[in-house]
Amino acid sequence: MKLTSFVLLLLAFISMSSCVSTKQLTYLQEQEYAVDSLVTVRKIQEPYRVQVNDLLSIRVKALDQETVGIFNPINDANSSATGEERLYYDGFVVDLHGNIRIPSLGELPVLGLTVEEIREMIEARLLRDFFKEEANIFVTAKLAGIRYTINGEISSPGSNIIYRDQVSIMEAIANSGDITVTGDRQNVVIVRQYPLGQKVHHIDLTRIDAMNSPYYYIRPNDLILINPLPQKSIGTGTTGLQSFTTILSIVTALATATLLFIRL
Repeated sequence: MKLTSFVLLLLAFISMSSCVSTKQLTYLQEQEYAVDSLVTVRKIQEPYRVQVNDLLSIRVKALDQETVGIFNPINDANSSATGEERLYYDGFVVDLHGNIRIPSLGELPVLGLTVEEIREMIEARLLRDFFKEEANIFVTAKLAGIRYTINGEISSPGSNIIYRDQVSIMEAIANSGDITVTGDRQNVVIVRQYPLGQKVHHIDLTRIDAMNSPYYYIRPNDLILINPLPQKSIGTGTTGLQSFTTILSIVTALATATLLFIRL
């Protein structure tokens, strides 16, 4: 009787320790003493500086639209293209040398500049070489969406693009169907591109102070990796009941095999 109780207690302990806990599943957890719903103030993010392979959307407007038509791309390559395809044909890609090519203006160095600095540079060049102040030219320069790739323990892995100027990692994850139960939310890996190469960063999404992390907001061409929890490789289940059922089945099979061996 005592042996049976001990075995059942051991099974219960193993099953509970092997299942995924609530703390591992809950995002942006506050400290136990917290009273307010938000205990952190988000730091102002530095403006994004353009990198190689970024796709820019640039448009020029003026009182006389015909005079600025040459600077605005016309989708002759594929007039039926929409959405991301249209951006691919009409946008300006930053090449390996950090330049973009604009009709009449030629190659412009944009590597390391913000979109606002790019806008000011193009506007100054147009006023210097092509237009007068009376033309009232209006230049807009934006990132053509924020593209990211997410792999691992996520419902919908793959590459996605969000047409926003600023996107948090929580929005990127939600856009990809959320992290699975066996995904590690405490150690999300971000591979980020820099002028001198790529760097690997980590962020714990179960802590409220993750909102203050410099990696809370994603950047174009980020690679987000969601690694599996140990419970997935062990295969004992994600809930206490699943773990208990799995371990009980194993113990039952071992006990049956032992009894059969003894009888022989």
